[in-house]
Amino acid sequence: MRRLPAEWEPQSGVMLTWPHAETPWADQLERVESLYAELAALIARYEGVLIVCRDADHAEHARGLATGAGADPARLRLGLAPSNDTWTRDHGPIGLLTDGVRPLLLDFRFNGWGGKFQADLDTRITGRLSEAGVFGDAPREESPLVLEGGAIETDGRGTLLAVTRTLVDPLRNPGRSREDIEQELTARLGIRHFLWLERGAISGDDTDGHIDTLARFCDPGTICHARGEDPTDPDYAELRAMEQELKALRDPDGQPYRLVPLPSPAPILDADGERLPAGYANFLIINGAILLPVYGDPADAEAQSVLSGLFPGRAILPLDCRPLIRQGGSLHCISMPLPAGVLAFAP
Repeated sequence: MRRLPAEWEPQSGVMLTWPHAETPWADQLERVESLYAELAALIARYEGVLIVCRDADHAEHARGLATGAGADPARLRLGLAPSNDTWTRDHGPIGLLTDGVRPLLLDFRFNGWGGKFQADLDTRITGRLSEAGVFGDAPREESPLVLEGGAIETDGRGTLLAVTRTLVDPLRNPGRSREDIEQELTARLGIRHFLWLERGAISGDDTDGHIDTLARFCDPGTICHARGEDPTDPDYAELRAMEQELKALRDPDGQPYRLVPLPSPAPILDADGERLPAGYANFLIINGAILLPVYGDPADAEAQSVLSGLFPGRAILPLDCRPLIRQGGSLHCISMPLPAGVLAFAP
């Protein structure tokens, strides 16, 4: 039996694909590498960190930056694979548990969010790492479906939450209906209950509405979500429409979900005056902590307070993600947790 675990379940580590000069981060590489080093050090307080690098020299460079930021060297592992970009959530493996305990890594196709960006190297990263033995004995299984990890959210009990257009898309999965995709996800991920949204989007997002920028399970009965607060904001109508859809959802027992709105930071614009995708739903859950993207905004403290109430017993660790949103994503988008049993590190 297969089960897609919730992000709050035990992890062996988090996978990061490290930036380099041939990625779109080139014009702010030093700044974004500093962020990655700080992130690796924060994760390493609680679990392992798998850092994917383009070659051996790049790996030693990344190791030096991470340890220089305070990461425990014993909790770092370096893997080698060429990359186009660093959105690990969307090109990394999706970890399952089979028979309750044995990990299985699903390798779905990644085509740059429907061909918007080059992804020929990224889609092969999981296979290259698996062939090199980076994932130990965890088997890898390929699927012909285009599926990005940021497009799906689960309660760990067989329920999947997603925005329809990020999967049912002629540029991602031509010719596949929602029913076809549900059958594939049931077979591959053990999903038994589907929650589909049609509305919801934030400005500056290249993914067409990944759920990890919009709504997240906090426990099997609770969903936190981005919320439109200013009627003059271009995102207001879509987020309010999404909120109405969330109110109509029911869990497998027919009960409504407890919905908890997240605050909204003030708009952050790029040099051309375009809105960047700043939001708090893109947090990362790790063993013992929540890593929260912050943006130098008064709402940062409110978001920290909301998540502290939703995840009692976990530290809430803020990380300034203003460099990340310049490329269209945030903290959750650059990271992929691996379930217990995939990576082995000293306690």
